[in-house]
Amino acid sequence: MRPSMFTGLVSDRGLVERVSPRQGGARLTLRPTVLPAEELELGESICCSGACLTVTERGQGLVSFDAVPETLARTTLGSWRPGTAVNLERALRLSDRLGGHLVAGHVDAVGEVLARAPEGQGARLTISLPEAIAPLVAEKGSVAVDGVSLTVARAGRDRFEVALIPETLARTTLGSAAPGTRVNLEADVVARHVLRLAEFGISAGGLDAGRLEAWGYGGRAG
Repeated sequence: MRPSMFTGLVSDRGLVERVSPRQGGARLTLRPTVLPAEELELGESICCSGACLTVTERGQGLVSFDAVPETLARTTLGSWRPGTAVNLERALRLSDRLGGHLVAGHVDAVGEVLARAPEGQGARLTISLPEAIAPLVAEKGSVAVDGVSLTVARAGRDRFEVALIPETLARTTLGSAAPGTRVNLEADVVARHVLRLAEFGISAGGLDAGRLEAWGYGGRAG
């Protein structure tokens, strides 16, 4: 199955109806609020609070996804229970506007809300920053928090801050996020690749068409 991409602009908020254990994993059944479950295609990718999941069953206003043990262990999905609120977004189409930033639905780490403070009509959240992705989160850069595309307002070594506008508070699960809430984090995909290049001692200025072609990017027309 080809990878899907998302924008981090949440289109619906659903509720978990049931969690059914399956061979170490689980089948997660949700009830969307706005998304028409019956119109979703089997095999379609949906970003569920930051995790890309595949539709395995739908009907009667419900949609189900299978989560493998790895997903349950490395994201907040392992703690989902009936009544858990979930941010939902369908995969990006090539003709869609990219209003947020490119989100893969691959959770890098789980963070925890450390503080919440009112800020104008919105709110500011301070979220713990796991060491594994700390180099990928920079001030004024992008980060996905539970699948929501946000701009980093401030970044430290072990925490970062995001400012939430009233629209985000009203339309996503972050409206109820409080100290102690665990959230899925995904760093900007561009930052991830820049760090990987740095690991090999390659600077952006050291890239050229020949090197990219050797790595399988692009290539001459045959």
